[in-house]
Amino acid sequence: MLRILGLALCSLLTCTQAEPGALLRLGMDIMNQVQSAMDESHILEKMAAEAGKKQPGMKTIKGITNLKVKGVQLPVITLNFVPGVGIFQCVSTGMTITGKSFMGGNMEIIVTLNITATNRLLWDEETGLPVFKSEGCEVILVNVKTNLPSNMLPKVVNKFLDSTLHKVLPGLMCPAIDAVLGYVNRKWTNLSDPMPVGQMGTVKYVLTSTPATTASYIQVDFSPVVQQENGKTIKVAGPGETFAFPEGYAKVSSQLLLSATLLSSELALLQKSFHVNIQNTMIGELPPQTTKTLAGFLPEMAVAYPKSKPLMTQIRINKPPKITMKTGKSLLYLHGTLEMFVARRRGKTTTSLFLLEVHFNLKVQYSVHENRLQMTASLDRLLSLSRKSSSIGSFNEKQLTGFITDYLEEAYIPVVNDVLQVGLPLPDFLAMNYNLAELDIVENALMLDLKLK
Repeated sequence: MLRILGLALCSLLTCTQAEPGALLRLGMDIMNQVQSAMDESHILEKMAAEAGKKQPGMKTIKGITNLKVKGVQLPVITLNFVPGVGIFQCVSTGMTITGKSFMGGNMEIIVTLNITATNRLLWDEETGLPVFKSEGCEVILVNVKTNLPSNMLPKVVNKFLDSTLHKVLPGLMCPAIDAVLGYVNRKWTNLSDPMPVGQMGTVKYVLTSTPATTASYIQVDFSPVVQQENGKTIKVAGPGETFAFPEGYAKVSSQLLLSATLLSSELALLQKSFHVNIQNTMIGELPPQTTKTLAGFLPEMAVAYPKSKPLMTQIRINKPPKITMKTGKSLLYLHGTLEMFVARRRGKTTTSLFLLEVHFNLKVQYSVHENRLQMTASLDRLLSLSRKSSSIGSFNEKQLTGFITDYLEEAYIPVVNDVLQVGLPLPDFLAMNYNLAELDIVENALMLDLKLK
């Protein structure tokens, strides 16, 4: 029984302590977009328009009629992180309240106020998305000016403040906070949607836990799910490498960290796309791809094929691609086979000359285009070459090192780069524009330093 309980607890711990494959750090630069959210949604103007309408339970003020609210000032929003909670928000704004006084003249009261609330950051278990929820909203009157005669101020204005501003404005203005948060929350909506990697599968950014708020940023940990087109989940062999945000970035800035393990699992979706058959006789700067050219490296070829014939090459990647990252450098490792054939006329069977096991790596450069991570590869070096079979007898495969290296560089790497053009999807949150990000290769991860402009 204890053993079963232990296994159950272990299972739970595994679920709740899933190794993140991507980390998102949201600084105040990104969170200050709440200002644009309020501007875009015109929430305060809508709330002010409602203020002129008769509200249920709203008391009339003796001596003041035709109450209207107009001239809402552009809000100034101040945000502060509250560790372990979320964000404290203060909206400073002003408005003009007009009406008719009992004397028949126009009344005008100019109000400056602050709306404050704590926006708690939660994890909606039903949707799996981050969500802000406001609590403790208050309306604080900063200043009140009126054109009423001074001898009316104590009685009429105090009555107005007590009966209307203090009691009614919170009910009218605090919904603005909720409405803006709803606007912001909708910009998380697509975060956990599966995003395609060409036609080969999808990547889904799943939250590992409730986002954590510190005094300087909000951190969102992702445990991405990479699935093949048939629904099978890609599992990268071996434990994930540890990775972390480097030091030295401004507290207000935001970064996204993508682990080398995650990128490897995404490239595993493309593994079959790296398979290729190449039958072009002329390729780039290479000499003609014929048995005569090959005989210059393997004398056995001249005996087996005294008459020059065209070659056909088949490359298969039989192990999942692997990305490694050290500060400033990223390598893509490919392990597979290269089989060379004598090409025959149409309808004729090709003849295999030899089958080689090849292991090589590529230097990778990263960029962002249309909000997808792009890779461009170039040959770093041929790591190993071993003969698996041969129809032309035994030979020392090291004699082919130069030939195969040049062949990979000229004929195969362009194929790899064509495949990589599909791009890898990035988390879709708060309408983020990744095209402005600055990229840096750090230990075991790629970092995107997010920029707004």
